[in-house]
Amino acid sequence: MKKLTSLFLNSRTFQSVLILLIVMCTSTSLYLMDKSVTSFLLLLFSFLLLYYTTFSNWIKWGAGALIAFAVIPVAASGGPSQQVYMEVAVMAGIYIAMALGLNIVVGFAGLLDLGFVAFFALGAYVYGIFASPQAQALFSGSTIFPLGGESFWLFIIVGALVAALFGIILGVPVLRVKGDYLAIVTLGFGEIIRIVFNNLDKPVNITNGALGISGIPQPKLFGFTFTQASHIYFLVLIVLGFVIYAVRRFEDSKLGRSWKAIREDEIASQAMGIPLVKTKLWAFALGASFSGMMGVLFAAKNQFVDPTSFTLLESITILVMVILGGMGSVPGVILGAAIISILNLQILTEITLFLTQNLHVPEVFSPAKMQRLLFGLVLVGIAIFRPQGLIPAKNKTYKIADLKAKLTQKKGKSKETTTSI
Repeated sequence: MKKLTSLFLNSRTFQSVLILLIVMCTSTSLYLMDKSVTSFLLLLFSFLLLYYTTFSNWIKWGAGALIAFAVIPVAASGGPSQQVYMEVAVMAGIYIAMALGLNIVVGFAGLLDLGFVAFFALGAYVYGIFASPQAQALFSGSTIFPLGGESFWLFIIVGALVAALFGIILGVPVLRVKGDYLAIVTLGFGEIIRIVFNNLDKPVNITNGALGISGIPQPKLFGFTFTQASHIYFLVLIVLGFVIYAVRRFEDSKLGRSWKAIREDEIASQAMGIPLVKTKLWAFALGASFSGMMGVLFAAKNQFVDPTSFTLLESITILVMVILGGMGSVPGVILGAAIISILNLQILTEITLFLTQNLHVPEVFSPAKMQRLLFGLVLVGIAIFRPQGLIPAKNKTYKIADLKAKLTQKKGKSKETTTSI
């Protein structure tokens, strides 16, 4: 095993051949077979292998985009289980984006947030209220509402802005508390939002209460309606790509370094001139905006939203994804979110079906019923064996010689500009 690992890490030819073989074999079997969960999981595993290769980032991103946008949709289109695979991929993408948003708050800034699903609910309900028949009941006599599926593209931005606004509203009063107290306050905020949506059906029916909002239109673009999961899949990929790019840019920016400084030592960072209030509010607002965007996508995909989709357990699940992958690590959070979401949506379901149909295990003992126990075991295992997560966060390192060379180069360019003027 060690020889194979060293060969993989030291030979780009072996890396290329291995990934190409895995992608070709798994995609072919996925296309030809009616249902092959193993092939689907191995095809997704190629992304992890691609991350550990020694190719340049441009090659990694290009190969990953090719697999995501071309190979997976074509391979999954052969059998009747296409929409099942796409459904899993869509929900995994939504959870990855939300986990990356929470990673800004928890991983970068070190602020424990247990009410993060509230921003997800805000995005979903903002689109649901104004674009569904609920708007017609709310704005009786209006010819504008309900809005059609064409408004989905606008509400992606609106959902992000509304969630960011509420992130600031949450951040302002809770910046004085830390640690466990911060967790309790954010937990309360998440529950307040859920309860408000659950009871906002009287005296004016805004959210339709516990019955939820149905008839939410699916996205439309130039007359084409995104009706199936295989259509929504491409929308999720585009939004997820934007979220990953934005988070990576924030991580290496001045703001990202300020977040990490606050996480390590607030007093020292404040002494260095970092504005604590402003920096923390940016963390809450930006993390919430990504969750609000995915809430709009979630509502458009399901065409239905109700308060049961935004419970405390959802916030804890997203937090587990961040802890499992590695707090502060972008690739780690992506991996942790993918593992937990695929485990919930497909692996546990398949194991349960196998046990109940072939071994006649009572449904009460099925793995799907023991999801909370499995989460607990995963967290205990991570705390013991990988306390920093599956892919620990790595701070960017700089060589003094390179920094001096860049500084000298900049000074030379500035002198040339002054001379030319």
